[in-house]
Amino acid sequence: QVQLVESGGGLVQAGGSLRLSCAASGRTFSSYGMGWFRQAPEKEREFVAAISWSGGSTLYADSVKGRFTISRDNAKNTVYLQMNSLKPEDTAVYYCAASRRSYTNFASEYVYWGQGTQVTVSS
Repeated sequence: QVQLVESGGGLVQAGGSLRLSCAASGRTFSSYGMGWFRQAPEKEREFVAAISWSGGSTLYADSVKGRFTISRDNAKNTVYLQMNSLKPEDTAVYYCAASRRSYTNFASEYVYWGQGTQVTVSS
């Protein structure tokens, strides 16, 4: 069992930056691939980024590539999402999730989810 708690969301102007954190409970955090997803109002949940259990491999949605960076610190049981050059279209609730696979962009492969943190980007 893994419990995930996101933090770091907020209101930021377009062009600004935020860093989201996701703290995980449990001793097996390092054995899970981790991902970030987001859901905007009246839209489907979409993949943002994923990272392998070791942190050596990452995957990004085309819409955030070059602007967002996913990383993890297994000693702290935490995964991060550094978001730069934010755009109004990045406004959404951001969720972190844990997968028993190494890392994947398929939401169905993630077995544990956090409660989400709101990110709002003003124009």
